[in-house]
Amino acid sequence: MTAVRETILTGDVQGTLLTPDSPVGLGVVVLGGSSGRVDVARAGLLAGKGVVTLALRWFGGEDQVPGICEVPLETFVLAIDRLVQAGCDRIGLVGTSKGAEAALLTAVFDSRVDAVVAISPSSVVWGNIGPGLDGAVWPQRSSWTRSGVALPFVASDPYWKPQYRDGLLSYRSLYQQSLERFASEVEAATIPVEAARADLALVAGGDDALWPSVMFAQSVVERLARAGPDSAARGAPRRWPPHPAAE
Repeated sequence: MTAVRETILTGDVQGTLLTPDSPVGLGVVVLGGSSGRVDVARAGLLAGKGVVTLALRWFGGEDQVPGICEVPLETFVLAIDRLVQAGCDRIGLVGTSKGAEAALLTAVFDSRVDAVVAISPSSVVWGNIGPGLDGAVWPQRSSWTRSGVALPFVASDPYWKPQYRDGLLSYRSLYQQSLERFASEVEAATIPVEAARADLALVAGGDDALWPSVMFAQSVVERLARAGPDSAARGAPRRWPPHPAAE
C-alpha cells in the first residue's frame, strides 16, 4: 500500500484531500450522505491504491448551506477542478444516498466524469433535507441548484405517518408514498442519466430502510436501456433546467 499525504481543504472546496506518493492518474470525489459525514475512511481505501481522493464536505461547512437545500451543483464541479489541478486525467465519483443523487447529477452536467459508483442511489431529485441559507426548512425546496436555478424535484408527502422497523424509524414508505402523491412531478424530476458520458455502477440493498434504492437503481438501468448505448443523448451537453439566459 502506497504512502498517503493528507491535506485539509477550506474555502470553495472543503474536505480532506488524500494524495498518494505514487498516483495512478485517477482522481475520485467521495460524497457522503445526509449525515454530513466527510467520508475519509472510504477515501483512504482508494488512496491506498494510488487514487488521488477528495472526501468532500458539501453542506454544513463554513459559508455552506446548513442542510441539503438548494446545494449548488457547482460545489462538485469545483471538487473535480481540484483533482484535475492535482494532475488526475481520469475522474470518478463515489456517492452514498443523497451523495449518490449528487454524483449522478454531476455526471449529467460535467462530461469530465468518467465513472460513478452510486451506493443506495435515487433516480429522481428530491426536496430539501434540512434548512437552506435562510435557516428555513419549509416550504419545501429542491435539494439542488445549477447556475442559480433550482432543479425540479419530487416533494415529500406532508401526510406521511412515521413507520418503525425493529424499533427504528424507517423513511422508505415516505418516498414510496411521495412518488404516488406527487406522480405529476416525477417526470420533470427524473435524473436524465442517459445524458452522462460516465460509466455507472449502482449498488442497492433490497432491505434499505431509508428509501427504495433497488427500485431507484432499476429505474436508472431501465432509462439507460431505453436510450441505448448509441443514443444521441448519451454524453450530450445537458441544459436542465433551462438556464434563464436561454429563455
